[in-house]
Amino acid sequence: MSKPAATPTPHDPQFAQRVRDSFARQAVMELLGARLEAVGPGHVTIAMAHRPELCQQHGFLHAGIVSTALDSACGYAAFSLMPPDAAVLTIEFKVNLLAPARGPDFQYEARVTKAGRTISVVDGQAWQIAAGGDRTCIATMTATVMTVRGREGLKH
Repeated sequence: MSKPAATPTPHDPQFAQRVRDSFARQAVMELLGARLEAVGPGHVTIAMAHRPELCQQHGFLHAGIVSTALDSACGYAAFSLMPPDAAVLTIEFKVNLLAPARGPDFQYEARVTKAGRTISVVDGQAWQIAAGGDRTCIATMTATVMTVRGREGLKH
């Protein structure tokens, strides 16, 4: 039987506030109506409601919107473990779309699988929350993100 993974230790004791401040600067999250719901060491939850203007032709939340929110959740989960002077950039991600995103509400959860000094791997899930509270996983993501330090123009 394997041991449960230990809770990672952030380099920055103010990690949660740093994540919240950075999230607040992300105009695309505001545009989507997404809000940061939870921040912990190596994990993040973003919440969002279904909106018709974010849908594709069948009324489902567009796959690009689901991917965008998952990418932010994965990036911020990794960012929570980075040093205070670091910025985060996604290198690549893989998305599996498992079910139509009908809503009415969504949660995007991400957890660091492997935190590295420069490269981290993060796994995320997008959850559809029905009116009665039932949760269905509608997408998964595995993201590779990079810790960036000393690069002009990148805010931490």
